[in-house]
Amino acid sequence: MCISGGRRKDIFPEVCPIRLFLVGWVVRSTRIPLIALLLQGIPEQTAVITLAFVIAGIPLKWNRVLLIGIVLAFCAYVMRLFPIPFGIHTIVLLFILFIILTRLSKGDVGLSFIASLSSFLALGIFEFSCMTLFMLIFGFTPETLFNDLVIRIVVGELHVLLLFIFAFLLNKLYIKRLQCRNPLIF
Repeated sequence: MCISGGRRKDIFPEVCPIRLFLVGWVVRSTRIPLIALLLQGIPEQTAVITLAFVIAGIPLKWNRVLLIGIVLAFCAYVMRLFPIPFGIHTIVLLFILFIILTRLSKGDVGLSFIASLSSFLALGIFEFSCMTLFMLIFGFTPETLFNDLVIRIVVGELHVLLLFIFAFLLNKLYIKRLQCRNPLIF
């Protein structure tokens, strides 16, 4: 049963957003297994960095993108070792990404803020959508989804793939728009 706005919803009791949020809080306040860090955390942060670079207009140099993704993933891993409330690690990662983007975009604070915030917002949207879709299609409960490491990594890889696709499509559109404005650039 899910209570939303004072009304009872029994349509999809396993996919109640409030329940999903609460189960997420329990999982996020516990340790990340090392295999999840390697197979989900590093690719996820690399996808976030890729999208942030595209939004900020910073050239995609893969050695730099991967290095920053690894650093952010390990920062998240270390922060989640401590008993901190849900979301604090995301706020810290957002701030770190903002600082990195500000340095790489040569001081454009506004664009760096928009790029870092938008990339983490896109991550949250894709992650929530994939988890909800998986629960609806396969009938998983939030507890099963968060307690089964293999399922969690598979769902994680799906939203990471979608995040990369979104970043590359956005990059392609951004480059096409620049070419239309000045065909001598490329």
